[in-house]
Amino acid sequence: MGGAGGQDIERPKAVGGLVAPFVLAGDARLRWESPSSEACVTTRLSDLELPEVDATGLERREMVAAFQAAGAQHWLTRVPLGCAVTKHDDVRAILRERRFHSALSVLPEMAGVTGPMVERQQRSILAMEGSEHTRLRRLAAPAFTPRATERLRPFMRQVVNELVDAVAAEGRCELVHDICEPYPIPIICELLGAPKEDWKLFSGWATDIFRIFNNDIANDLPAIQTAMSDLDGYVRHMVDERRTKPADDLLSHMIAVEEEGDRLSTDELVMMTEAVLMAGTDTTRNQLACSMALFAEHPDQWARLAANPELASGAVEETMRHLGAVRLTARIASEDIEYRDVLFPAGTLVIVSLATANFDGDAFTDSHRFDIGRPPSVAPQMTFGSGIHFCLGASLARAELQEALQLLAQRMPVLGLDGPIEWKPPGIGIWGPSRLPLRFGPGA
Repeated sequence: MGGAGGQDIERPKAVGGLVAPFVLAGDARLRWESPSSEACVTTRLSDLELPEVDATGLERREMVAAFQAAGAQHWLTRVPLGCAVTKHDDVRAILRERRFHSALSVLPEMAGVTGPMVERQQRSILAMEGSEHTRLRRLAAPAFTPRATERLRPFMRQVVNELVDAVAAEGRCELVHDICEPYPIPIICELLGAPKEDWKLFSGWATDIFRIFNNDIANDLPAIQTAMSDLDGYVRHMVDERRTKPADDLLSHMIAVEEEGDRLSTDELVMMTEAVLMAGTDTTRNQLACSMALFAEHPDQWARLAANPELASGAVEETMRHLGAVRLTARIASEDIEYRDVLFPAGTLVIVSLATANFDGDAFTDSHRFDIGRPPSVAPQMTFGSGIHFCLGASLARAELQEALQLLAQRMPVLGLDGPIEWKPPGIGIWGPSRLPLRFGPGA
């Protein structure tokens, strides 16, 4: 059958099991080519013979290996319900193409959930598209710049030091429970202007709301809805207070921000505040645990960071590339789209494998080597995504991770595992260790 380049390709053996066939319709209407593509005959996605991968239940390394094996046969891979892209250039291109919409708004529907839950997801900036998404990002962007997060760095260091103080005397800890889980919530409270003592409320809400990414929405729905309702009431009360008594916090800034007479409505303020909570908690605590698990397995790199704290920034990028807490995302074609001489009909689901892109040998030299001193690459690590849905809180997350890793390396310069690492199930959307026992200090 005709491949993407118009050449016949042999159908490879399926990897990871049989996959449901595509159900596609529509004719070629639009054309979008990557910079390197040459003029060729366009092939419908359904007419391509592709390698197949069912990543369901695969551990992260197994998933990356399966997608890389498939990628040696073709740049597209057939997966349940759609197709996948895994090469860095293709991942970045799909994420930056605005006609490929975020699939977040349809996740509940795909799980058979309808009603207010679906409507709420569609109103979220994490799922919104077009002019409304652009407007909200424009109004909110000043609050999330690197400069805006700099003022929080002293508080980040304070939080990390207090958490380490609690376990320092014993010389061992269960890092997920003792440090990673509680770390980002007080920072989010400080950012929003919420009382520090409410951090456990925010932590519980974030945990339950993020169940939406766990591929079990039907069963998790009651917990998700309860958390959303409780957080909604809390934030609306804060908005009412800040309208009359503004403070030096993110919420007051978002209330005050104005551009050509345009302001955020109360509903939009609530939605943006909830997006901040989601972007700034579960991702950060899982990524910190992933990063520390990597360092526990590479003590030479940990010693290097302890001796050279200026490597903290590079350490964050390298750990996110090598073991990111978010391994994939999904897009849906909003209309017929042509890319690299392949027609993706409207409604096509495209899985974007961020984890596999992060090991693309064409983008990263010796890509499977973990090196916190790796020279900067023209190709960015993809765990934060790309395009209009690039992580809104990326600057905050980077600062949190930089401060945590630098201080942990200073206070725990000798580090070792104190038992096996236990990992969350591979189907969890934002993933990491569920248990990470560490010992530190002399003899660790």
